[in-house]
Amino acid sequence: MPKLLVERAMELMCANYVFPERAVPAAADVRRRLTEGEYDGLDEAALAEALTLRLAEHCADKHLRVRVRDARLHTTVDPAEADAVYREHLRVTNHGIARVERLDGNIGCLDLRGITMAGLGGRAIAAAMELVSQTEALIIDLRRNRGGSPDGAIFWTSYFFPDGETHLNSIESGAGTSLRQYWSVAYLPGERYLDRPVYVLTSDRTFSAGEELSYNLQSHGRATLIGETTRGGAHPTDRFPITPTLEITVPVARSINPITGTNWEGTGVVPDIAVPADQAFPTAYRLALDHVQTTTTSPAIRDEALAAAAVLG
Repeated sequence: MPKLLVERAMELMCANYVFPERAVPAAADVRRRLTEGEYDGLDEAALAEALTLRLAEHCADKHLRVRVRDARLHTTVDPAEADAVYREHLRVTNHGIARVERLDGNIGCLDLRGITMAGLGGRAIAAAMELVSQTEALIIDLRRNRGGSPDGAIFWTSYFFPDGETHLNSIESGAGTSLRQYWSVAYLPGERYLDRPVYVLTSDRTFSAGEELSYNLQSHGRATLIGETTRGGAHPTDRFPITPTLEITVPVARSINPITGTNWEGTGVVPDIAVPADQAFPTAYRLALDHVQTTTTSPAIRDEALAAAAVLG
């Protein structure tokens, strides 16, 4: 059984990995170890861990991994059925939007646990942005964000730029044969969030599309990142089922930021203000309150901000 699973995993990786020059030697090493009996007797979970560790040694790519499929999301190997299950997951988790709040001092707060697909979750994103549209500063909490859709990251990011003229990211696929540019969206439902400070909270668990949202805003000078260096996964992936209970996720493309010319793969997104993740929110809130106290034209809001700052200490 391990032989069939390993062979299938290596076939899928070699056929789809965006870096074929890394895939070939990695697969050769795994196959050699298979022949030597290194994977004999392993159950699926242990085999997945062993293969992931081996591939990481060769490719240093955090999106390239073999894993037991999440039974909550993947109950079938049929792609159409798997897609339907994933879409339902997005719906019942509110498209990753865990909390939308107006904090004292007229400061908005968004807690985003995932990045939805724009075509499915655009209305939810627009609703969240409408609820914070009249605030005087915004905190976006990505500390528990494990990623999602690149086009969703672009949709979120677009709310912080004035029009469709900002080149946010490019994605290269097909081992360099295709390059797609992603620009800010020209039309958005509701108001854009412009000319006000944005603070993005990160942790060492922030990953993938959550990192893209952070990186896009930081590279364009549109947000201050506060917290910890993120996990470091910049390569869009596809999931390929090996069995009904085992899958390999393979990077099929890579991000190229137009400002930096690179991405955050392996390095993570480095915050502007480095603090432990549990201190990121009070640090950002304090900065936002300082901003409001010096810029608001409303005496009531200034009093709110002063009182909130006193509570923070």
